[in-house]
Amino acid sequence: MGILKLTEDHERFRLQVREYLAREVVPHTMEWEEAHIVPKEAWRKLGEAGYLCPCIAKEYGGPGLDFRYTVIITEEMAAIGQAGLAAMLHSDVVVPYINTYGTEEQKKKYLPGCVSGEIITAVAMTEPGAGSDVGGLEATAEEDGDEIVINGVKTFISNGINCDLVVLAARNPEIADKHAGVSLYLVEDGTPGFTRGKHLDKMGMHSQDTAELFFSNCRIPKENILGQKGHGFLMLMEKLQQERLMSAIANVAGAENALKWAVAYAKETMVDGKPLSKSQAVKFKLAEIATEVSMNRVFLDHLIEEHIAGKDVTALTMMSKFASSEMMNTQLADIIDIFGEYGLLESGPIAKGFRDSRITTIFAGTTEIMKTIIAKSMGL
Repeated sequence: MGILKLTEDHERFRLQVREYLAREVVPHTMEWEEAHIVPKEAWRKLGEAGYLCPCIAKEYGGPGLDFRYTVIITEEMAAIGQAGLAAMLHSDVVVPYINTYGTEEQKKKYLPGCVSGEIITAVAMTEPGAGSDVGGLEATAEEDGDEIVINGVKTFISNGINCDLVVLAARNPEIADKHAGVSLYLVEDGTPGFTRGKHLDKMGMHSQDTAELFFSNCRIPKENILGQKGHGFLMLMEKLQQERLMSAIANVAGAENALKWAVAYAKETMVDGKPLSKSQAVKFKLAEIATEVSMNRVFLDHLIEEHIAGKDVTALTMMSKFASSEMMNTQLADIIDIFGEYGLLESGPIAKGFRDSRITTIFAGTTEIMKTIIAKSMGL
């Protein structure tokens, strides 16, 4: 048994997920890429199959499974290069905010729909002038009687077009401290004053709907605050460990699959009467890639088990997030060279994988932010 402790039930679940994705998702990949969005019906089907929010308790409509099941879903999604049907973002980044900090009423109201796919979630932190620095947020939330009035702009919001529910980070102007003045709020689709801006056309992840969100005198009930007022920054920091861990899981799985494609291509492709894999340059490059991927995998699986055990692996998770994203970008660039002109064809997996991977060194905290936090943990 490897570092990641998987049972026979886990392995059966993996095969079920793989078969489902091959049947219900893979045939639609190019269609969704060209449309630049995944239809909501695909989310509902994924929920009906039991592949959304696997860790949510049965009392809220979930299956109550352990974290390893969500790891499996993320790995299998990465294996088919599916970025648009962002189950990881929904299930393991956004919904945990509601599950951890929500009131009993909020959990009962929203979690069943999150599990079924009837509610698609997004988290709105990034602004035109504030990305990795949460303390620099300019969106405001002010109390007015029994309501909260929200004003501001969010950008680069994943699931921005499809989202039915937004976990919004905003500043409480009456609190001077830039960190203590951040709170989280739940904003439903259709709330007056909440509108969507441009559906952003990106370099990669074309089927992932990314958008600007606008809040103009948007009024929500006071009970839609998530957790305690002024605790938003601490809540975001607490959940970023899992968000960055999920990013690393997708990165390593994506790199593993790109390596498989490269090895198969090198073995099957004949150059001057012999397989490309017999070239020393190609063999050495594939050996280097395999070494980097394997080292990242062992480190990652260790972190997953530590995370499941409830340990604080914040700094180590930063290492895994930045190392795996930089590794995947480098390896895919090298693999394109091995594939040559065929690696640039849109009909193949490499060009799409190369484009999709570029954002991984930026979202969930840039490589530079990761290094800054790691250095701080070292007392530097």
